[in-house]
Amino acid sequence: MSTSRIAPCLWFNGEAEEAATFYVSLFPDSRIDKVSRYGGDQTFPVSFPKGTALMVEFTLAGQRFQALNGGPQFRHSEAISLSISGRDAREVDHYWNALTAHGGAEGPCGWLKDRFGVSWQVVPEGLGELLADRDSARAGRALKAMLGMKKLDLAAIAEAADGG
Repeated sequence: MSTSRIAPCLWFNGEAEEAATFYVSLFPDSRIDKVSRYGGDQTFPVSFPKGTALMVEFTLAGQRFQALNGGPQFRHSEAISLSISGRDAREVDHYWNALTAHGGAEGPCGWLKDRFGVSWQVVPEGLGELLADRDSARAGRALKAMLGMKKLDLAAIAEAADGG
């Protein structure tokens, strides 16, 4: 099995280990792989207490990630988000509810921010087919329905696409 040589690195201000632990609890085939810690004498880029995670390397659903406690100078933004493909409405609900809990925030069109400020998209499988339908009127109705939603409901979008 080959391992990807590219791993997204998420910047945190002291919450890297908490965030990684939370994320691996949500997805199958996920784990914390390695944690390196501040020794108490480092000051780059900021000084965290001895023992605080410096870098957390973790795997989510088979994809490698890194979480760095780098300090307050950078914040997460919607300019990059992590997209989750939900197999069915139950799975969409699971991820949506877990990621918006405890201070997360719902956004439009399937986007949300978790309690750490990381942007996610929770997208039901099958949405892409509806939006790319050869019948442009049908695709337009699907898009219009999606644009009016926060958490995406594929059944409602399909119904709208069919003119219902």
